[in-house]
Amino acid sequence: MAAADFTAPSIAYGALMPVLIPAGAAIVGVLVDAFAPSTIRWRAQVVVALAGLAGALVACGILAGEHHVTADTAISVDGPALFLQGTIAVLGIASVLLVADRSPGMDGGAFVASAATTPGSADERASIRSGRIQTEVFPLMMFAVTGMMLFPASNDLLLLFVALEVLSLPLYLLCGLARRRRLLSQEAAVKYFLLGAFASAFFLYGLALLYGYAGTVSLGGIHDAAVSGQHNDTLLFLGLALLAVGLLFKVGAAPFHSWIPDVYQGAPTPITAFMASATKVAGFGALLRVFYVSFGGLGWEWRPVAWGIAIMTMIVGSIFAITQTDVKRMLAYSSIAHAGFILIGIIALNKSGLSGSMFYLLTYGITTVGAFGVLTLVRDPDGEATHLSRWAGLGRRSPLVAGVFALFLLALAGIPLTSGFTGKFAVFSAGVSGGATPLVIVGVITSAMAAFFYVRVIVLMFFADPLEDGPVVVIPGGATSSAIAISVAVTVVLGVFPQPLLNLANHAVPFYH
Repeated sequence: MAAADFTAPSIAYGALMPVLIPAGAAIVGVLVDAFAPSTIRWRAQVVVALAGLAGALVACGILAGEHHVTADTAISVDGPALFLQGTIAVLGIASVLLVADRSPGMDGGAFVASAATTPGSADERASIRSGRIQTEVFPLMMFAVTGMMLFPASNDLLLLFVALEVLSLPLYLLCGLARRRRLLSQEAAVKYFLLGAFASAFFLYGLALLYGYAGTVSLGGIHDAAVSGQHNDTLLFLGLALLAVGLLFKVGAAPFHSWIPDVYQGAPTPITAFMASATKVAGFGALLRVFYVSFGGLGWEWRPVAWGIAIMTMIVGSIFAITQTDVKRMLAYSSIAHAGFILIGIIALNKSGLSGSMFYLLTYGITTVGAFGVLTLVRDPDGEATHLSRWAGLGRRSPLVAGVFALFLLALAGIPLTSGFTGKFAVFSAGVSGGATPLVIVGVITSAMAAFFYVRVIVLMFFADPLEDGPVVVIPGGATSSAIAISVAVTVVLGVFPQPLLNLANHAVPFYH
């Protein structure tokens, strides 16, 4: 094609501010890491990251109620995209606060002094003694947030793949930067990278098949081709299946969940909180857009398979969580079960399913950040005390910390007057109205099963005798305290007064393309 034939697409930069502001913060963070004096580098990075996320949240608020299809229809900035982007910004702020805490009780922070050193080597010990700080964590997080912001707004599959890689590659690196248990952390990073690469390959192959089917990568174009029924359905369903593998891997749905327990356990706990909350929001945002926009008219074809995946996800997450003796792994399997609950909102394929899923993602995400934040405070000499037996009698040693953790566990279990109950009710009611009542019954049963392992931890904390050599509960710095306080406030308020946010989610639908 001659150069004169190319027409640059029109881009509404104002509508892209929720994506561009974190991207700018990431670039500024790289410059700070390169040129700022080491004495102020950490504080400067925290300020830049928080400013970028706060700016993105403000931009989402300013754009609320608008919808723009821009960049040659590749990006759709509509109600669901803005709601999910605002959710990611809130979760990002809470996660950055966890990362930023370097108070004396936090033992120098969660991140290794130098990622290039061999675990256990003399070089690593020397880097720890030197007091060096791993400040590139913050720009990496901002690059990941940029991809997350773009993921639920992507209106064609090619841009969706680009966003997937932009959010995934920084996370692969961040998983390997734990200060303690370095080999476990590096193993987690390698597992996540390898399995993520395979999932991306499935996604890309599905994209190619769908392009061959519809002659376009636009979600709207694929929908029109599918509705017309004038093409080879074999390519359509193969492409849909492979595309779904890549997206279901990212949200941790069974049978594509095997990476989650190992990665969540090995990654630095603040990064685990970030992945378990913000990444799940972005992944489900993309799933919702793809299935509601492109394949909403094919519900009879893909919903039976989605039923099986949702049931398997809920059962696997709930049963395997019961068998865990590590708190981080228990919360990891809990996140798998919650992915199954959110899938009910996708299967419902109605407006209440979309709004209920978005509300659930916010409530689950903020509760998860708080739960992992509490986890960073319970410590043994070797670091965080994540083995379940070490939590015995914690309620007597530190009633406040144990009480806060109990609140988060009850919210994850879906107990009334917590945000978790409201979120499950919203998704389950959407499932009933969408004709998925048997699936909702399975969800209720697995929720009851999940309540067992949550209550087991609460009983252990408050009714078991404390260990003589039990862990200590460190006094958190202002950053961690703020993150946990935000999580507590949101968990309680959305359990008691959820209607304003439910109304906001209801007004955000539908998708535009």
